[in-house]
Amino acid sequence: MIRSILDSVVSGKELGREEAGILLGTERDEMPFLMHAADTIRRRSCGNRIDLCSLINAKSGSCSEDCRFCAQSSRYKTSCKVYPLVSVQKMVRAAKEAKEAGAGNFCIVISGKGPTRKEFDKIKKAIASINKEVGIKVDCSLGSLERGMVRELKELGIERYNHNLETSMGFYGNVCTTHPYENRVGMVRMLKDVGLDPCCGGIIGMGESAEERIDLAFSLKDLGAGCVPVNILNPRKGTPLEDVKALPAIEIIKTIAIFRLILPGVIIKVAGGREHALRDLQAMAFMAGANGLIIGGYLTIKGRTIKEDLQMVKDLGFDF
Repeated sequence: MIRSILDSVVSGKELGREEAGILLGTERDEMPFLMHAADTIRRRSCGNRIDLCSLINAKSGSCSEDCRFCAQSSRYKTSCKVYPLVSVQKMVRAAKEAKEAGAGNFCIVISGKGPTRKEFDKIKKAIASINKEVGIKVDCSLGSLERGMVRELKELGIERYNHNLETSMGFYGNVCTTHPYENRVGMVRMLKDVGLDPCCGGIIGMGESAEERIDLAFSLKDLGAGCVPVNILNPRKGTPLEDVKALPAIEIIKTIAIFRLILPGVIIKVAGGREHALRDLQAMAFMAGANGLIIGGYLTIKGRTIKEDLQMVKDLGFDF
């Protein structure tokens, strides 16, 4: 049954929810067939270029929201660094370092529900300086914005904005209670309406079921996300999810492959937690349909060295 479904998808049939559910039962001896199908779809739909993104945690901690995975929430006692919005010069310098490292995109990220007007104007100034001095594509992840602010970003040349759903609608209440799932969906729809490409994904391994991961993928398909970050929970001490049992690495690879079959033409970006969760199997994620990664570290933790990641990308034969 599984090989029949994979043959059908490779032949051009769209993967439905029922078939995706069956693929969740892929056993280890059938994983090579699942990965091959996902990689075939990736090459056919996206080509051989990998999306390399670097980010700056431009404002850290003191967030009023209660996202249970997040070390930056002020509701939990964690070792997260807390600091206000960094200077324009520091954002520009980080963008230069990202470009020199080989990243094609540089993302400005801040903690909190959304920026103040003063913070937003400072970020706009940084974007303008990066556009003039660096010449790297700038993305933003600034929380919830008013429509007018999104238009201002578009006028500055921003093409992609990150706003994750985090998880499926059915599991969302186990992750966050201070703002509803509908708000996150509404923000993503507004981004598309204004003309930005939503970078929208989530975190797997927070205690959700495999079926709920598939629900997330179909929600992202319905919203038309062009870039889908797949984060894997790296439990932070002091957060409510610090003791969640880790997903087996092979289950993560399976999830990425099924995401590719559901979302054939998007950038599937393996993001936070890959080093911790996949260990020696990191390269397998890119043989199972992924075609993007964050290099140079994440919001509150360091990743592998950029040199190691670029070597992996070269060894896998990607263009960048």
